Amino acid sequence: MNSGFQELWRDRLDVIFPRSCVHCGGMVEGGRLRHLCPACERHLLVVGPPHCTTCGHPYYGATEVNRLCPHCEMLEPKFGAGKTAILLQGPGRSLVHALKYHHGLQVLEDITIIMAAVPGYADYLRDAVLVPVPLHPKKLRQRRYNQSRLLAECVVQAVDGQARVEDLLSRVVHTESQTHYDRSARQKNLKNAFALAPGATINPAQRYVLVDDVFTTGSTLNACAAVLRRGGALNLDVVTFGHG
Repeated sequence: MNSGFQELWRDRLDVIFPRSCVHCGGMVEGGRLRHLCPACERHLLVVGPPHCTTCGHPYYGATEVNRLCPHCEMLEPKFGAGKTAILLQGPGRSLVHALKYHHGLQVLEDITIIMAAVPGYADYLRDAVLVPVPLHPKKLRQRRYNQSRLLAECVVQAVDGQARVEDLLSRVVHTESQTHYDRSARQKNLKNAFALAPGATINPAQRYVLVDDVFTTGSTLNACAAVLRRGGALNLDVVTFGHG
């Protein structure tokens, strides 16, 4: 089915089944996104420079050279650079929650559009091998998909195919949701939780970028990065869709 016919068919379906905004619940009419109305889209907090080079959180006001970021200053990262697309507030939070908790796979189309439009985001990811943060098999059976894997596929689309996804990691220890834990507790819970996937091979000359949905304390990304470092990854960065 060609793209023109797909768009025509989709437009007709929109007339029969009007789209609703995942944030405010109102009808989506016009605008570039299909699942956020134009009013809510205007409240997306897109991250541009200047921002922390470790976690991607924006700096506000005057900036200083080598300024410490309060979101990651205690992290001791096992990776190089980090970047994020949006702050996890308002409509941005609704997009991520729709994907992560409500099986809202339809928002992936909007997420791809946002990724492609964020200043410097696509350039940062071109020609990289994207490594999704894995889910434990128990969690994967419950959710039926790994949202980080789907976001990595969105990245490939956002960079016009100039990146590829490799599942180099596995989660070998099941942990409960980390949402309500501080950095210290998260680090303890994630100790030895990840390993190289069976048969995974790492090329020291290749640039790898870990992909996760959200940067909160960075503990999950750091635990994954440590495994890839031990496996031989020398050029290793991270990226998330949201920060918060």
